[in-house]
Amino acid sequence: MPDYRLRVFQSVARHSSFTKAAQELFITQPAVTKHVRELERTYEQRLFERRGNRISLTPAGQALLTHADAVATLDQQLSETLHGLRNDGGGRLRLGASTTLAQYIIPRLLPGFQARYSHVTLTLLNGNSEQVAEALLRGQLDLGFVEGRSKSRDLHYELLLEDELVVVRQARTGTPAPMPLADVLRQPLVLRERGSGTLEVLEHALRAHQLKLSDLEVSFYFNSTEAIKTYLEVAPEAVGFVSRQALQKEVAAGLLEIVPVPELILTRQFEAVWLQGEPLSGAADRFLQYAKHQYRTLR
Repeated sequence: MPDYRLRVFQSVARHSSFTKAAQELFITQPAVTKHVRELERTYEQRLFERRGNRISLTPAGQALLTHADAVATLDQQLSETLHGLRNDGGGRLRLGASTTLAQYIIPRLLPGFQARYSHVTLTLLNGNSEQVAEALLRGQLDLGFVEGRSKSRDLHYELLLEDELVVVRQARTGTPAPMPLADVLRQPLVLRERGSGTLEVLEHALRAHQLKLSDLEVSFYFNSTEAIKTYLEVAPEAVGFVSRQALQKEVAAGLLEIVPVPELILTRQFEAVWLQGEPLSGAADRFLQYAKHQYRTLR
């Protein structure tokens, strides 16, 4: 099992932030600092350059990160090998995922997982982030995947991968020019429904500009990203906010285009979630480790 301090170090390096690492790992910021300092004392090297509120990896930190990633990969391979030697490779796995994840992220993982663990019976519930959390709390799911900022103290969250929401509209000729946020918000808007992680991220970003949803001209709230994209293809004046992960086909086909809005930062995290204090079942743990390994490989 890899040194936990390496996991803490990887999280700090990934986020370039001690605070975000503490939030991801559900430990205090002083604990994160302590683990990093212990590594620095062990190797007698500074791992991060600290400049004001910003940090970056030193050459020693870059070398340690490469090593830590290799250790994590080897540990994942060992875990999968040992699980394969056990006789409990089957069972039921009830997954739940918020809409963007259920449509564009999780399905990409299922064929490979099924090929490796053919005796596991899989089901996937598609709902918004709020609905997935409620299903977990009712015992209807073994493992969930959600987006957004709200968190329940009764659930444990772990980062899967980063995502970005972008402003999108019907494609026009030429490369889209950057648009001021004020101009974007004067267009008819199509948004995801209440309870969705997508809308929650947008609301949080707008608050930084002293704006509320009630200040905007919203044409329609949809309960799926596919509905938003279809609407935008035939509504030339409208704009929407959609995950970059969901736009690859439409942008490549020239149906939709992404409009740069420098004032608006809409990053978010896709996270795995399960009951706080409860161990994952064997099948759920195998799926989570498989998912994390796949996306770590792609980064």
